[in-house]
Amino acid sequence: MGTLEPATPAADWLGDLKRITAKLATEAGALRFAPPVAHVYNPLDYARDPYLEYLARFGHPPKEAVFVGMNPGPFGMAQTGIPFGDVSAVSGWMGIRGEVGRPADEHPKRPVRGFACPRSEVSGSRLWGWARRRFGSAEAFFDRFFVANYCPLVFLEESGRNRTPDRLKRPEREPLFDSCDRALAQTVAVLEAPLVIGIGRFAEERARRALAATDVRIGRILHPSPANPVANARWSVQVEEELSALGLVLPATPPRSRSG
Repeated sequence: MGTLEPATPAADWLGDLKRITAKLATEAGALRFAPPVAHVYNPLDYARDPYLEYLARFGHPPKEAVFVGMNPGPFGMAQTGIPFGDVSAVSGWMGIRGEVGRPADEHPKRPVRGFACPRSEVSGSRLWGWARRRFGSAEAFFDRFFVANYCPLVFLEESGRNRTPDRLKRPEREPLFDSCDRALAQTVAVLEAPLVIGIGRFAEERARRALAATDVRIGRILHPSPANPVANARWSVQVEEELSALGLVLPATPPRSRSG
């Protein structure tokens, strides 16, 4: 098994991440999907500005671990360009804002309003809310970790229902997953991360496939989706137990500020 090595000098890590992003956005954006997929959003295209700011501010290597989600949610990354990108967490805690355009084929029930989106993204609110409570500042969290999405595309059915990548037809999945596998492996190499943590089973399985030829360890944490009853009951408690089992030492919870 080989060691995952950065393709170019570490000094150009941002250029590497930008090139990986651009290639993945182009390759994924060129694919076509049949019904029941009716609309496809590519946030790495229309919301690239905030995502590039995310890379520039928080993507510096090395990282202890890279967390990997499945794909953008309609009220998260689809709106802000940031993985699990709940608007309040991205604009408030991370301090990221930027120009967000519109998808070429927008679903009338799932409009992209960017940072003006009034809805909360529950999974993102849970993930970034936990990171804020445990680490305090975004800088403290990202000094050690990075969060990426495996697939960059949002798939919507005619009803507006979200369709996850694992439910795509096999002829549609294969070329998409080839591009996503390659981008994930390259991203982990640039970030020099010895551990990749899938947020949910799908992301873990794809990480294992994408990084099978490397020495990178693969783990998993519970997905914070509200569709998961366990996540609704005790997500942060279980996740901290899972991270501890992976050998990660978390900081003591920062004291609450006077402002709350």
